[in-house]
Amino acid sequence: MTPKDKIKFKDTAQIREAVDFFPSEQTNGEEKERLLESTHYVEGYAALYNRYPLFEIDGETVYEEFRRGCFDNAEMTDIIMQYDHAGMVYARTRNGSLVVKVDDAGLRIGADLSLTEAARQMYEAIDKGLVVKMSWRFLPGEWFFDEGTNTIVHTSVRKVYDVSAVSFPANDNTNINARALVDGVIGLAARREAELEARRKKLAIKIKIQEATNHEPH
Repeated sequence: MTPKDKIKFKDTAQIREAVDFFPSEQTNGEEKERLLESTHYVEGYAALYNRYPLFEIDGETVYEEFRRGCFDNAEMTDIIMQYDHAGMVYARTRNGSLVVKVDDAGLRIGADLSLTEAARQMYEAIDKGLVVKMSWRFLPGEWFFDEGTNTIVHTSVRKVYDVSAVSFPANDNTNINARALVDGVIGLAARREAELEARRKKLAIKIKIQEATNHEPH
């Protein structure tokens, strides 16, 4: 992949499905201290530090991993919480109603949904189990494609834009964005493998010719 392609990919915002929202201080059943005090509190994780399947291409699974430390220099001064990444803002880091914190597990999010009637209605939808998914939007920083494990590995994230409660997981958008991110490197890897196979075949032919020559009667 050329440097020009790398710049283009890095300037493209990505959307990923996140860990479910929980309307309490419990995240995945584990008791945690709240990130902020609120009568209408929800939280979850945008990203976790573990490798997970992202999409399939040509029958093979492509994975993704956010490495520890990738959020250390990310721009996260004004992140908003929306619904389906559009429209009304329900919480915001700038006014303290949204907290985004990097911890040992990943990128943790806590929101106070008590400030407006619309935010309280969103809390009720989450609390009643009508909305149980969220996704987040970010700008990739440095990353590489590990051909041995078919894994997109993020070593840095430049910016986190928003987190959103969503009606359905971001699978379609994730597939489109993630495929655009790595199509170049996957294609390059495939071409390299094809070139190596062609060289192996040529070498095998040369060896056979040499063996036949060595066994000719003198």
